[in-house]
Amino acid sequence: MLLPMSDEERLYCEAVEGTVKRVSPVDHVQKMDNQKQFDFGLHKALAELGVWGVGIEEEFGGAGGTPKLQVQTLEALGRMATSMAVFGVVQFMATRLLRQYGTPAQQDKYLSKLCAGAIKASFCLTEESGGTDILQAMRTNARRADNGWRLTGSKYWISGAMHADLLIVLARTSEHRSRGVTMFLVDKPTPGVSASEINTFAINSYDTCSVAFDDVALSDDAVLGEVDQGFIQVLSTLNSERLNAAAVATGIGRGAQQLAVEYARDRQAFGRPIGQFQSLQHRLVHAGVALEQAWLTTQMAAIAEEQGQTNIEVSSAIAKLAASKAANEAVRTGMETMGGAGFDLEYPMQRYYRDIRLYSFAPLTDDMLANLLGERWLGLPRSF
Repeated sequence: MLLPMSDEERLYCEAVEGTVKRVSPVDHVQKMDNQKQFDFGLHKALAELGVWGVGIEEEFGGAGGTPKLQVQTLEALGRMATSMAVFGVVQFMATRLLRQYGTPAQQDKYLSKLCAGAIKASFCLTEESGGTDILQAMRTNARRADNGWRLTGSKYWISGAMHADLLIVLARTSEHRSRGVTMFLVDKPTPGVSASEINTFAINSYDTCSVAFDDVALSDDAVLGEVDQGFIQVLSTLNSERLNAAAVATGIGRGAQQLAVEYARDRQAFGRPIGQFQSLQHRLVHAGVALEQAWLTTQMAAIAEEQGQTNIEVSSAIAKLAASKAANEAVRTGMETMGGAGFDLEYPMQRYYRDIRLYSFAPLTDDMLANLLGERWLGLPRSF
């Protein structure tokens, strides 16, 4: 179920889907997943379409477009090549931060290259001892030094750091809990910066890393935005990240739903298609309805962001929570519809089943989103 699309949006989305089918058909996506390899060919093909510049004005090297077009892009990639969709969420966050807070020199150096796919970025916020409570747990720090800063510490669960050319790093620069964090732009490679891949079981074509900073020398030009205001500045981008994550989760769920329906139509048992059994039909229908509700919620939240509505924190949280719940149920239903065939690496169902788990806890867990909504949406007492 879609909101009305302009001819430009429709042609663009058709081009994205056509490119994925041509460059990375299902068997190729599975091969990349099995081998835990980033799909550089697909990344390049999508860059040629302007995908990585969506949401950034053309004068900054972007492709134009709206938050709605970003979520449409990510939903399609979520259905077809999930790891590349997760990559897209990170890149859109990086380009947004540079567009909002970058100096002209920083934008000239990085923004157009990110939009063109010439370089890749990684966002370094979480640490081994803290995710949701990162403000309390943050140990990575930057101290003033001659002609700049010295950055020391480590980050954990960082997507894409192995192949990134640019790291956007949040580090503590003063003692104030929230107004004491600064964003830094760190080129990779830079002396003192190292990344190690974490061996995860999902999103296999996009690396997850720990990143260490050993007394890394940075100039004042490396500061993105204002000193001590980095976390405050990044909050609006975290809301956008949740919205984009909702699109990826919905795409995963819709991909699993489509595969399950096709399988139910073709698979025979007791002399008839298993899709003829009412109990299975109902499960697939209910899963599909929840997915479409989540997708409409996500698109409406994207439109609200485009219109500059102020309560995007609530609408993005609702979209992310709805998409996570609906997609996890759709994938579970899909796996149970296929039974043993769902374990077969020839089918993408097992990949959907693994990949969707990410969105139960990132970005922000389902329970923490519910906590946030209880307070900010329902007006109930703060629970955490």
